[in-house]
Amino acid sequence: MSESIQITDSAQDYLAELLAKQNVEGIAVRIFITQPGTPYAETCLAYCRPGEEEPSDEKMTLEKITVFVDTHSVPFLEEAVVDFNADRMGGQLTIKAPNAKMPKVNADSPLEDRINYILYSEINPGLAAHGGEIRLIQLTDENYAVLQFGGGCQGCAAVDLTLKEGVEKTLLERIPELSGIRDVTDHTDTTNAYYR
Repeated sequence: MSESIQITDSAQDYLAELLAKQNVEGIAVRIFITQPGTPYAETCLAYCRPGEEEPSDEKMTLEKITVFVDTHSVPFLEEAVVDFNADRMGGQLTIKAPNAKMPKVNADSPLEDRINYILYSEINPGLAAHGGEIRLIQLTDENYAVLQFGGGCQGCAAVDLTLKEGVEKTLLERIPELSGIRDVTDHTDTTNAYYR
């Protein structure tokens, strides 16, 4: 699966050189993405000493280096290219991961990835015009998506309507196994509401 990541020969040479300087037997490189499938996704490359990899990591044994890939990041690293461009200043290692912010999801993808995909590809573009955005905070054991409304949506009187009508309808249509959605600032909780 992680064969979808291409690490060019020049990048392998460069990384092998860096690893050799660490003087640690069996040191490898680990690739992972923080906040995958969101606009905040960052692709990271780190040294990985023996034992620092996660048990679920996928291992790529290349000619000159060993690479561990965070299993949750794999679908987001499809078509990723790690390259090294030498120049007079020494050169630069670049990582291009076109799918880091936009996961390739299918029916087998984790529920969170599928929710994020719909939020970022369908729902948020429409809210952006109003300065709003929705983020998935967590998925409960009962399969409720806890969402955070940011920007123009927060404290908006119409948020209940928007939340229930639009977002929930879209998500439930697309992801039948989802039980429903809750707002992180749960507007349905009226226990502290002030009544005159």
